[in-house]
Amino acid sequence: MIVYAEVEFMIPTAHSLKEKRAVLQRMVTRTKQKFNVSVAEIDHQDVWQRTRLALVSVASSKDAAERELMRALHFLQSNPEWEQLEFYREYL
Repeated sequence: MIVYAEVEFMIPTAHSLKEKRAVLQRMVTRTKQKFNVSVAEIDHQDVWQRTRLALVSVASSKDAAERELMRALHFLQSNPEWEQLEFYREYL
């Protein structure tokens, strides 16, 4: 089973692309290290204070894939440097 999600964050403390990328790179790297998911920025690459991430989890069952994806999402949401704007999930 494959679970795909998109999540959009606002980074109010970022005042340049360099500051945004520092926050984003740190969280993406930690998420990939801690959880069995793939993560990539898919939109707003040239916008200072917004980012849209895609997360994908693959597992033998729907429950296992969703559980891992949700654990990764909760980790991303725990970052005080940004706030979640949107969330979308799809099962493939």
